[in-house]
Amino acid sequence: MRILIIEDNRDIAANLGDFLSDRDHEVDYAYDGVTGLHLAVVNEFDAIVLDLALPGMDGLEVCRKLREDGRKDTPVLMLTARDQLEDKLTGFESGADDYLVKPFELREVEARLEVLARRGQRVKPRELQVADLEYNLETLKVKRAGKSIDLNPIGLKLLEKLMTASPAVVTRRELEHHVWGEELPDSDSLRVHIHSLRAAIDKPFDTPLIQTRHGIGYCLVAPDEVSAST
Repeated sequence: MRILIIEDNRDIAANLGDFLSDRDHEVDYAYDGVTGLHLAVVNEFDAIVLDLALPGMDGLEVCRKLREDGRKDTPVLMLTARDQLEDKLTGFESGADDYLVKPFELREVEARLEVLARRGQRVKPRELQVADLEYNLETLKVKRAGKSIDLNPIGLKLLEKLMTASPAVVTRRELEHHVWGEELPDSDSLRVHIHSLRAAIDKPFDTPLIQTRHGIGYCLVAPDEVSAST
């Protein structure tokens, strides 16, 4: 699993991260709410371990923004020292999938994360849609305004990443990793494939969906969301 740990106590984060890494999980870290939210939105994780008491933005707000603004359904295991029922209910209302009270057993954390990750895989959407652009993940068919669009395998991978993250920005590094893994191509390959993707899903239509964020990456945004952000 690829897991994001958002925990301001570095000792707790290190202990948990070392345990998970030793068991062949890939672990990323954030030590405040703002950084954690950013990483959770622009990256793909199998599960997130989220502390409730965080500097900058607390865990409840991170989870709420992840669901409502980031439109991400990544499973979230919330950690907290608060053990009252009302605290747990508040955590679930913010979008958390599970709740674990400190102190906790490391093996229990892993077990809960594995359950959440399997659950997340089962509910993975079969079709993505942004504005009039549709992508069926089972048939690999792409349509815009009812018109079929043919894309090569790399174009399909880029489109899935951009549509899943929409309207958030996906960094160049994330796109390259999603398509080519650790064997990254030369610096111009991504630009060439994005150009081809634009030619297929934007050029034949009146309103472009793919936006460039210079020096950062790309995003795929519905026209009304572009207007709302300007």
